[in-house]
Amino acid sequence: MMTETEIDDFVRRAEEVYATKLRTVLEPEHVDEFVVIEPDPGDFFLGKTLNEATQAARKTYPDRLTHAMRVGHKTAIRTRSGSDCQ
Repeated sequence: MMTETEIDDFVRRAEEVYATKLRTVLEPEHVDEFVVIEPDPGDFFLGKTLNEATQAARKTYPDRLTHAMRVGHKTAIRTRSGSDCQ
């Protein structure tokens, strides 16, 4: 189980990936879609719905915390998959 400090660091890193690498790539054509970011390798998963993006991320990273954002918005969502999910 991650501590609140670890979660905050995870979110910060995911949002940094979006700000520095993904914003300029995704916002021109994918506004209002969802992106799930796994910051350690910098992977991302795009979907027209939150469920679509989350399911794509879980196929690759089934037991990791994920950070979802709506492209072009400041809204962010954290979800935990696998045995930690309740």
